Amino acid sequence: MAIEVKSLIGSEIQPVLPALARLRIVVFRDWPYLYDGTLEYEEKYLAKLAAAPGAVCIIAKDGAEIVGASTAAPMIEHADEFAEPFEKAGYDLNEIFYCGESVLLKTHRGHGLGHAFFDGREAHAKKLGGFTHSTFCRVVRPDDHPLKPVDYVPLDGFWRKRGYAPVEGLVATYAWKDIDQPGETRHEMQFWMKPLDGTK
Repeated sequence: MAIEVKSLIGSEIQPVLPALARLRIVVFRDWPYLYDGTLEYEEKYLAKLAAAPGAVCIIAKDGAEIVGASTAAPMIEHADEFAEPFEKAGYDLNEIFYCGESVLLKTHRGHGLGHAFFDGREAHAKKLGGFTHSTFCRVVRPDDHPLKPVDYVPLDGFWRKRGYAPVEGLVATYAWKDIDQPGETRHEMQFWMKPLDGTK
């Protein structure tokens, strides 16, 4: 499978936002996010990402089609809603690099693109310099949730191989509409972290 992986920064991000919005709606509709997304919401969310001076978007292209993407930015620039648990835990937000979503079509999974997405984001963090940790969060769902697929395999093992681990008590909440709910509900988001050397 000949996939091109490319890191986009600054004004390079804007042209791919429509494709990223569509990918997010498709991929996050599945377990465990069950996200009933809209293009209107996605446009607002992604516009904020694109405006972050330190943002990066790693894209995977199969020919002309963008089949996957992964985003990140300094937490101080992008993820206001997640700041509180870090501040309470005593972290300096200026030293935290926030890895946002990674979305990849099912047809293109299992070919190492997950590693490529993390490699690109962590390389960008080190190029910017000054970050002590890289972090991301995942939704917390009960094991007995009625929509959980019986064959679901969590990504915990992959994340641990990348050097990430969940941080006890470092939890935020974020609201969205689940596909089986009439309106938005709040969801716990558990943060995983990895130390960075912070060098340029």
